[in-house]
Amino acid sequence: MKSRWTWCLPLIASVTLAACGTTGGGGTSKPGPSGPAGDASSLTAYHWKLQQAFTPAGTEDQSWFVDSTHAPIELNFIEQRALVKNLCNTMSAAYSVEGQRLNLQKPMSTLMACNNNQLMMLEQKVARILPTTKQWNVQLGASTSEQPRLTIQFIDGTRWQLEGRPTAQTKYGGAPERIFLEVGPQRKTCSAGAGRQECLQVRELRYADTGVKTYTGQWENFYSEIEGYKHVAGTSNILRIDRYKHQNVPADASSYAYVLDMVIGTSIESPGK
Repeated sequence: MKSRWTWCLPLIASVTLAACGTTGGGGTSKPGPSGPAGDASSLTAYHWKLQQAFTPAGTEDQSWFVDSTHAPIELNFIEQRALVKNLCNTMSAAYSVEGQRLNLQKPMSTLMACNNNQLMMLEQKVARILPTTKQWNVQLGASTSEQPRLTIQFIDGTRWQLEGRPTAQTKYGGAPERIFLEVGPQRKTCSAGAGRQECLQVRELRYADTGVKTYTGQWENFYSEIEGYKHVAGTSNILRIDRYKHQNVPADASSYAYVLDMVIGTSIESPGK
């Protein structure tokens, strides 16, 4: 079998390389959480998915959504940058918070072509409005069953309401350890406690800060799953992973949670010598 690796970046530069308020107006909002107001750290603690949008006149505005089959706009606040996902390209902009004032700079984005004209127009619309961000407000849930809400108001009166989903760091607590795993093309049957399952085949890789590979481990069964990763039979991947230490480990469970950060390289098996 032959395989050819495709890399998302020309080379791995380092183990930390970057990846390929007040509410104005009217409008009928969906019922919100009943907990306390959040502070600036709440922005980074959640993935924020657009739930509703309103025009400056206060009427609900569906033009910020593509259709029911496409995931809505998602905002993530990471290391003083706001990342916008679920457009044609991933967009990011530097941001700062001053009380209830939210300042976003002109965004940058990747330059991937997009054959969805509606999505491309939405991306251009988002790029125009982000630098006009004015105010923000987070309302936390009174219990774990209530999702927090982020409200963002723009200078022209446009208003977004976004629902929060905890980030992995919020969910598991503490900072992760960054590791690299190569996942083999096929799962294999393995013993897991009292039963049997199909395990991913993985080996650990290590890289120097220059991007040079310094270590390749042995292939072994991987008894856990990797959040955010969907394995396709016949495909090998090199993954950059955030590994979190579980605070309370159930019996016969892994001590760690593995969360996909980035797919570094992909190789698809093909027949032939």
